[in-house]
Amino acid sequence: MDIKNYIIRWLINAVGLLIVSKIMGSIEIDGLLTAVVAAAVIGIINTFLRPILIILTLPINILTLGLFTLVINGLIFYFVGNIVEGFQVTGYLAAFLGAFILSVINVLASLLIGMGKGNTFTLS
Repeated sequence: MDIKNYIIRWLINAVGLLIVSKIMGSIEIDGLLTAVVAAAVIGIINTFLRPILIILTLPINILTLGLFTLVINGLIFYFVGNIVEGFQVTGYLAAFLGAFILSVINVLASLLIGMGKGNTFTLS
């Protein structure tokens, strides 16, 4: 994956965060710059910390047939809401639902622009 695809995914995450904040009143984002920063932090944590968390929680993930991954996503979302200035998440349930909605938005956006697994985005 080249840098252009990472930037496109980053922007999709930022727009997705803005959409989530409009859908859910318990998630607030001060503006576009805050959404971009929060999307970058989520991306960095998903790249480096999430795989470690998935491995550490592998037994419970197996028992729940992978559904515990949604809990991990919610925890990451809640954590980012606490560390990024201007991005407020009120409670874990809001974080869980916000992370789920953001995941759905990311999947739909990736399918719409043809950035599924193994595909790259091309401007033609």
